[in-house]
Amino acid sequence: MTATAPRDATALPSPPRTTTLTVGGMTCAACVGRVEKKLGRLDGVSATVNLATGRARISHPAALPVDELIATVEAAGFTARLPEPAAEPRDARPVPQEATDTGHAELRRLLLTALLSVPVLALSMVPAWQFRHWQWLCFALAAPVAVWGAAPFHTRALRGLRHGAATMDTLVSLGVAASFGWSAYALFLGGAGAPGMTMPFTLLPTAGDGTAHLYLEAAVGVPLFVLAGRLMEAKARRGTGSALRSLAELAAKDVVVRRDGTTGADSGGDDEWGRRIPLDQLRVGDLFLVRPGERVATDGTVTEGSSALDLSLISGESRPVEAGPGSAVVGGAVNSGGLLVVRADAVGADTQLARITRLVEDAQTGKTAAQRLADAVAAVFVPAVLTVSVTVLGFWLGAGADPQAALTAAVAVLVVACPCALGLATPTALLAATGRGAQLGILVSGPRALERLRRIDTIVLDKTGTLTTGRMSVTDLTPRAHGLDPAEALRLAAAVERGSEHPLARAVTARAARKEQLGAPVSDFTATPGYGVSGTVDGRRVTVARPPADPTGLPAPLPEAVRAAETAGHTAVLVTVDDTPEAVLAVGDALRPDAYRAIDHLRRLGLRPVLATGDRAATARAVAGHLAVTEIHAGAAPQDKAALVTTLKEQGGRVAVVGDGVNDAAALALADLGIAMGSGTDAAIGAADVTLVREDLQAIADAVRLARRTLGTIRANLIWAFGYNLLTVPLAAVGLLTPMLAAAAMSASSLLVVGNSLRLRAWRPAREAKRPRRTRHPRTHAPRETS
Repeated sequence: MTATAPRDATALPSPPRTTTLTVGGMTCAACVGRVEKKLGRLDGVSATVNLATGRARISHPAALPVDELIATVEAAGFTARLPEPAAEPRDARPVPQEATDTGHAELRRLLLTALLSVPVLALSMVPAWQFRHWQWLCFALAAPVAVWGAAPFHTRALRGLRHGAATMDTLVSLGVAASFGWSAYALFLGGAGAPGMTMPFTLLPTAGDGTAHLYLEAAVGVPLFVLAGRLMEAKARRGTGSALRSLAELAAKDVVVRRDGTTGADSGGDDEWGRRIPLDQLRVGDLFLVRPGERVATDGTVTEGSSALDLSLISGESRPVEAGPGSAVVGGAVNSGGLLVVRADAVGADTQLARITRLVEDAQTGKTAAQRLADAVAAVFVPAVLTVSVTVLGFWLGAGADPQAALTAAVAVLVVACPCALGLATPTALLAATGRGAQLGILVSGPRALERLRRIDTIVLDKTGTLTTGRMSVTDLTPRAHGLDPAEALRLAAAVERGSEHPLARAVTARAARKEQLGAPVSDFTATPGYGVSGTVDGRRVTVARPPADPTGLPAPLPEAVRAAETAGHTAVLVTVDDTPEAVLAVGDALRPDAYRAIDHLRRLGLRPVLATGDRAATARAVAGHLAVTEIHAGAAPQDKAALVTTLKEQGGRVAVVGDGVNDAAALALADLGIAMGSGTDAAIGAADVTLVREDLQAIADAVRLARRTLGTIRANLIWAFGYNLLTVPLAAVGLLTPMLAAAAMSASSLLVVGNSLRLRAWRPAREAKRPRRTRHPRTHAPRETS
């Protein structure tokens, strides 16, 4: 038999990469469409471009260099570069001199344009102020505005023309050039330059009377209003991203560290405790100091001291969190009390704050289904407006109107049609909403997750770590009669459980540590999600798992211990050594204090709560009884939870799953929407669409409300953007809008869209003023955890 040569690994297709570029020069939705179209022509490349952030998120083959992506964007007539490194604190990075100079230049251009334009507007619109030769003064003032003041629009229009594309800048440039060109013709060749000429201010086109009119007010008014609108719009757009900037600014700039047991006295440092270094020099394993009032420099574990930490700026958690030796702390938290020594566990891009920032940035680059429709419209919008403008000009000339009046209507159509609002409708709302969500401890992966979050009607809830705090403890240990000593059973169980991440395992190992009965080394460790763990300790096979459905077959007094634990609402865990049941551990976990109110809020939002847990039916019923949840699925293994989600979806439900463990990951991924508790495992968070950083179950209801408000804001923005054009373009076509008023209306439309989105920055979760009536849902308390 002939051996077949192994396939060359290099021939296998490499997974796609995702690159983010900062794109400059975009002004409207047509620009966005052009960049996406150019990038989409490359093999294996897809791009999503965000007008509000100026970012392009590009999925491309790993073999395609980033330089080629940048060259493609530049070939479309825009600038492109890689964004600044995210690991460096944003407030520590100097503002690029180019950006500062650009901002100052735009402000100077606006101020000089206004200084030159105001006299022209006043004289053109108030006939009583028109003195002898006033028209020549207006022409002299309008010329630099039409050429220099409107230069950015002309430049971008010519750039687009070279690439065979038309944008909003094309419309503005044509409008200014047509208004100024007609006025120059009227002055030099049409008799409007005669001494003593006056010009009335009219709205409607009139039949030709032989008198040439000037439209210098349109030539200066259009660039003046558009420049002012762009400046205000840019400021407002920066406001929508303020929450993201505040997240980046939470990072400390420097930190006091101690390495190799040295102190400031013998290490040459500048601090009595240790050496103060820039944050980017901090390494995993370093010990650093956190004084009262200072921010925790990075994620780590407290080794000395105790204090209360303020996490409100990171997770939205309003209550201080106590921290002591062994406690995990998050970078960016504020130390409210004592002195802490912390061991760095993660630095730079690996910290929770960096992950939160990346998640928020990624969420802001996406698009809703409505925005994708708006982008499709914007792609043909500008050519359609140009066609309408030429048609209006021909119609009025054919109807016998003054040529300048016909030109006025055509120019007004060019100027009033605004694709800017279409391009800003979704990204500005997402900027504000995702930033506000991050402040409240709600991290949404993108606009599609928001859309699904708004539409869910069924929510499947895990018990341990979701409805309960996840901070479990062993409340009782019952050994088999004439069996192992309780201390020995606990030692063996803790040895096996040290290899598991489950909250039950942490409770067992914590109990053993308190009793100084830490387990011996374990071999052949096996974990079965939803069931338990097993391993070999001191030559004996030890299994720690849930007891059988019918415990009566267990040796006395273990069956009674199982039933007592379940009656108390605790979880029973069976310890088996060499196939012999030796002990039952009762593990207690307190319900989250806000669990009942959170479930009640979900019902008020029209959601159907379903409890799915791997615990036995008696334990599940006890917890469900406290929360007034009537639909219970107990003893559910990971595959059972996934099957439950499939069944609910087949029944027509739009299902969300809330979980925190590895055993929830499959159900989270299969659901229409996965919601992970931020305290859960990386597998659960990675499979989820929404992560709740805040340790508050009411964040689920807050997330639904935020999604509904955000999608409502986006719909309102798009309705306004489409409705504005449907209303103003016909008005301009019939001569009821002058180009100057059209420019003001166009700028106002973008500002209204951005202003409506800015309202999301101040959004607050609604809290019921009255408590639910006890007669309908009697509230009881979960059994208290005992030591």
